[in-house]
Amino acid sequence: MARDPLRATGAFVVAVMALPAISRTASPARRDRQFPTKCGRNSESIAALERAELRPASGFTSSLPQELSGGQRQRVVIAGALALEPEFLVADEPVASLDASVRGEILALLLRLKNELGLGALVITHDLGLAWNIADRVLVMYRGSIVESGTVEQVLLDPQDAYTKTLLAAVPQLR
Repeated sequence: MARDPLRATGAFVVAVMALPAISRTASPARRDRQFPTKCGRNSESIAALERAELRPASGFTSSLPQELSGGQRQRVVIAGALALEPEFLVADEPVASLDASVRGEILALLLRLKNELGLGALVITHDLGLAWNIADRVLVMYRGSIVESGTVEQVLLDPQDAYTKTLLAAVPQLR
């Protein structure tokens, strides 16, 4: 979800909630729900920011993207997704370019949301450590084709495909 650099955080989340194309593809419960008034969308925006652990959320609603840290910007995008009450999230490199402590916080947030809200998720990553920590199942792709799939343990502890073995061999080892 791209952010407009001139749109404040609260306005971004409100705008996402009002997207008709997304509402048409939402679950039947979400699609049939009445959209709140602008005032209601503002309170839902604040609630979504709170669920994404931006606290106090009201302190972030007027912030522009360049005024936020990388972790805070990631939480705003997560809040935008949560405002739509999804059943499934797609996260493409959700912790890329974040420092180690913030990576851990965002991963913990995604896992908490998955468990509390019963969300399904597809996490796209090049980071095998991330896959190990967050995934139930792993698909390895090479040149646009799936070359291996299975549980995290099957794929990462006992790889069968040569490309998967090469990826795992490239992971730095602690000595």
